[in-house]
Amino acid sequence: MRKLPKFTLLDAVIIVAVAALMGYIGYRINVGIHYKWNWSAIPQYLLRIDKNGNWKANLLMQGLLTTIRLSIWATLLATIIGTVVGFFRISRSLFKRMLGRTFVELIRDMPPLVLIFIFYYFVSGQIMPFLGLDNFLRNASKPAQNIVAFLFAPPQYFTAFLSAMVTVAIFEAAYIAEIVRAGVQSVEKGQFEACRALGLSWWQTMQYVILPQVIQRILPPLAGQFISTIKDSAIVSVISIPELCFQGMELMASTYLTFECWITITALYLILTLSLSLMVERFEIFMRRSTA
Repeated sequence: MRKLPKFTLLDAVIIVAVAALMGYIGYRINVGIHYKWNWSAIPQYLLRIDKNGNWKANLLMQGLLTTIRLSIWATLLATIIGTVVGFFRISRSLFKRMLGRTFVELIRDMPPLVLIFIFYYFVSGQIMPFLGLDNFLRNASKPAQNIVAFLFAPPQYFTAFLSAMVTVAIFEAAYIAEIVRAGVQSVEKGQFEACRALGLSWWQTMQYVILPQVIQRILPPLAGQFISTIKDSAIVSVISIPELCFQGMELMASTYLTFECWITITALYLILTLSLSLMVERFEIFMRRSTA
């Protein structure tokens, strides 16, 4: 039976110290800068009631939903790109290894803000006019526009959303590639040799022997990277994507509820990241049970 951790004197001292620090910060906000708290104004910016009496997402909740959409699509794309690049990094082909290493080193050594502007102006200025996607979305039927708005973003923000999604995905893919590479290389070479001796193909070796072990080993760092994707998505506010941070800044500028806005945004980000951590933890337990 698993033993519960003991509550020690050090734990009590840390809790008291953190509480005292938070109390001091609150005191300085009230006394030092004479800040007037107005928490009662925040709920109306999360949810609102429309003219038909239905509850609708307001500014902050709309920003949260955009952050969720952006994080999901960027994570899926980053996982695909990162997995491919990760296998390139351990390929027998010198060209693939050099290509994978160049991608990882180039992306990891470049600030994400630079990537955002590069992809924003490249996608919006070159790719979109070439594909004619903007005109297609503007001329699409109302149901089609609603589907695009539900899955991605409203048509007027689609180009910027796509640029942000690709940027975040490529930036995170460089780190996922290293996680995948390290996970595959952590499997003992004897298992690869045994699979070749049994006549298994490369795909059969990966599917039945290597990948089940790799997935279990890389889940914790992958979870951390997925959480990082949620947090890194905040940087796309610089190209006016109406995600959580952008909506928070807009709200703060119009209402001057500085601390209330940022504390609420912090709480919403915590809900997202903690939920993801719990989901990955459950999946990790399921994987351990299924391979036991």
